[in-house]
Amino acid sequence: MEDLKGSEAWRIFRIISEFTEGFEKLGTLPFAISIFGSARTQPGDAAYQATEQLACRLAEEGFAVISGGGPGIMEAANKGARTGGGKSVGLNIMLPQEQTPNPYQNLSLDFRYFFVRKVMFVKYSMGYVCMPGGFGTLDEFFESLTLMQTHKTFPMPLVLYGSEFWGGLLDWIRNYVLKYGLITAEDLDLIKLTDDVEEIVAIMKYHRDWKAHQVEIARSQQLP
Repeated sequence: MEDLKGSEAWRIFRIISEFTEGFEKLGTLPFAISIFGSARTQPGDAAYQATEQLACRLAEEGFAVISGGGPGIMEAANKGARTGGGKSVGLNIMLPQEQTPNPYQNLSLDFRYFFVRKVMFVKYSMGYVCMPGGFGTLDEFFESLTLMQTHKTFPMPLVLYGSEFWGGLLDWIRNYVLKYGLITAEDLDLIKLTDDVEEIVAIMKYHRDWKAHQVEIARSQQLP
């Protein structure tokens, strides 16, 4: 709503500045995994603890970890990454509630616009993990899935953690969205459901090796 107070021209400059800062600060990241989830999850919650463990293991394996920078699951992701000695990235968003930057980020960016922030998640991640979350997490899950389904981004691991939490949604997609022909069975292959932190780590390591191999092939083909 603050944008209504100024001209559209100045709004464009703010948008460009957010893109520029994001590209400059994130451009040198190692292979990175984005972890999405609720801002309302408390430290004693099982999902918080699993997120912290996962982020720590990913950092130990050389991955950067990207979160939304706030409390809850985002805090757990940044805390785990920092404990594991890795790059702990927070893409903070200005909101009237819930979004207070957590203290575990060693690379922090602040965004006014959701769509700029989403570009950074997509551009600098080679895998996504969705922990239990609300509308924001569902939005990030379905947007990532749509981008891969429509080939607007290369396929990458999209992992849902927590079969009890996510199982009903996937059943609904199979029983209704797929049944009515609104997606294909192959579209569901883009999603992995698990309750195992180490399985997620293995999935991301496998994809990193595959991607690094593809990069080497591309480079060799460009040599004179």
